[in-house]
Amino acid sequence: MHFENKTVFITGASSGIGLACAERFAEAGARLILVARRADKLEHLAAELKAKYKAQSKVFPADVCDRIAIDKIFKSLTGPLSEIDVLINNAGLALGKDRIQEALLSDWEQMIDTNIKSLFYITHALLPSMLKRDRGHIINIGSIAGRQVYSGGAVYCATKQAVKAFSEALRLDVNGSALRVTCIEPGMVETEFSEVRFKGNAALGKQTYEGIEALRAEDIADTIFYCATRPAHVNIQDMLITPTAQASASVVYRKTKE
Repeated sequence: MHFENKTVFITGASSGIGLACAERFAEAGARLILVARRADKLEHLAAELKAKYKAQSKVFPADVCDRIAIDKIFKSLTGPLSEIDVLINNAGLALGKDRIQEALLSDWEQMIDTNIKSLFYITHALLPSMLKRDRGHIINIGSIAGRQVYSGGAVYCATKQAVKAFSEALRLDVNGSALRVTCIEPGMVETEFSEVRFKGNAALGKQTYEGIEALRAEDIADTIFYCATRPAHVNIQDMLITPTAQASASVVYRKTKE
């Protein structure tokens, strides 16, 4: 599949994996719809992609947890932008590493709203158009935590298992159409993820990746692009990707400082 004159919709586009995806698909000639909360970062990204690749980008500063705002985005899309070829449900976060008995319910609610409900709502809003055209690819960003749980991550792991289950069920529901559904499940990727998890504590966030060469956002973007560019009869259903140093969700080999 070539991406000239194709439209790609990316949530969580202002940083990390979402930003790397925007760069990768812009380089391939795609039109972009970029959604994230931080308007300044979105505008800066769109300007950079236009200067570098002559990419057309439509930015929507919005909270993906706000169903009304998401509905407004889809209703405002006209012309080629309304015919979305690839949806990348990337927006997501982890908050805290407390055990269940010590966790904040507000953290749980935000993870459930962002990781589960927003992905469900956005997919539901877009799906009728894809089915009507009998064309499209939905790529959901899960996690190794969707396969393997760990202490201190109960609700985050549960949300990512929900993404995996939803992806599998979606694939069944659209079977018989030309739509494709992929779930990408990264291990440790060095982005803002851990800093966000620790409520802005950059030092704690950095410790997460000490002693290993973690995945980069660009590694995941390359994988997503690979999945999206397979021939139409090929659907990569899911893919688990970890750094070489990571054997499982909780087993990581760290080099000690000499």
